[in-house]
Amino acid sequence: MSSTHSSNDLEQGLKPRHVTMLSIAGVIGAGLFVGSGHAIAAAGPAVLLAYAAAGALVVLVMRMLAEMAVASPDTGSFSTYADRAIGPWAGFTIGWLYWWFWVLVIPLEANAAATILHAWFPSVAIWAFTLIITLLLTVTNLFSVKNYGEFEFWFALIKVVAIIGFVILGLAAIFGFLPTSQVSGVSHLFDTQGFMPNGMGAVLAAILTTMFSFMGTEIVTIAAAESTNPSQQITKATNSVIWRIGLFYLLSIFIVVSLVPWNDPTLAAVGSYQTVLERMGIPNAKLIVDLVVLVAVTSCLNSALYTASRMLFSLARRGDAPAVAKRTNDSGTPYWAVMLSTGAAFLAVFANYVAPAAVFEFLLASSGAIALLVYLVIAVSQLRMRQKSIAAGETLAFKMWLFPGLTYAVMIFIVGTLTIMLFQEAHRVEIIATGVLSLLVVAAGLIVASRNRRKAQRLGATATAHG
Repeated sequence: MSSTHSSNDLEQGLKPRHVTMLSIAGVIGAGLFVGSGHAIAAAGPAVLLAYAAAGALVVLVMRMLAEMAVASPDTGSFSTYADRAIGPWAGFTIGWLYWWFWVLVIPLEANAAATILHAWFPSVAIWAFTLIITLLLTVTNLFSVKNYGEFEFWFALIKVVAIIGFVILGLAAIFGFLPTSQVSGVSHLFDTQGFMPNGMGAVLAAILTTMFSFMGTEIVTIAAAESTNPSQQITKATNSVIWRIGLFYLLSIFIVVSLVPWNDPTLAAVGSYQTVLERMGIPNAKLIVDLVVLVAVTSCLNSALYTASRMLFSLARRGDAPAVAKRTNDSGTPYWAVMLSTGAAFLAVFANYVAPAAVFEFLLASSGAIALLVYLVIAVSQLRMRQKSIAAGETLAFKMWLFPGLTYAVMIFIVGTLTIMLFQEAHRVEIIATGVLSLLVVAAGLIVASRNRRKAQRLGATATAHG
């Protein structure tokens, strides 16, 4: 390992193509290729309304986040802005909750990738694949942010090409131009008990499911801080988020519900993409989808490790995490933050094997509503920081639309969603577990903020005495 920088600075090693591709494909996970089948089975063709609503929320949240990030790029992103806008306890709380969310993603995605590989190579145990994948990506993340950027560029490119290919084939099948296809037209949007077969309640439930598919869009504001022109990169990424969600989610899901009846059991059993490809007569559909899903989960694991380490680095730099986590090597990589995040992920895996099942289930549930809490904190932070900017007479280069009306609308929507989750049996455990974890972290944040304040006062008093 290289010697450490005394300045604890990150390297601006991400190229524009890295950030651009990260912003384009950061929103594409295994949930789109496989998990969307469950949402379709629950809500029917009206799942399109659920994806549109969840997508609209993400567009607005990204606009608010970008307003702050363009004005002040920071690897701590919304955690840093919450610190400034709401208070140190808020930055501490949302930073650690977000770190915890991505730490739990690491073993889950590694296990998903390992399960696919185990099916191909049954002689190798799943745990061995999980270990190899995690260690390999940890090593690549340790040396340089360029490695993360390069890996993610190619992972993202494969995902984008796969979706564009699917859309082209799907549209060809819809219009009857695909000779191998057994299905065509868009009649399944309405011919199986209508467009909204299970009512608006099912659509609302699907919104809760689909909302978490978009988690990761905000990573570009963290990564852009390690690029040469962060403000420009964040602006480009935010301006393109509407067409990205429209193309990757709405158009591809439209193709699925047009070509396959929503109540077809194979949608939930094998996934929406594989089901449609098989109906279109595409050879080796399962292998193709497995390869794409393998790339998607590996990409997500790579991003999870990167994001968790950068958030831990930012917390350490503000005095909210162990100081060792802000150390960087000669290539500007916070190697301790990377290793500590990976170590925490391995502890989660260990807990899964040795602790009672209820313990690990609680750990997983505790991250269930973190995405919504992050979005809520972004909205509150943007509201307060814009008010401060207006009072100071500052001119912002990038602004949230229809301020403050849309900001308040987003906050009301998120609080309403959390309330609905609390009263739905399927999501109640997530809300309670996330609530308990949040209260514990808030308490720790208040203690740390008080300690840091006393420390600053002592240093100030010492400096005055010596002066």
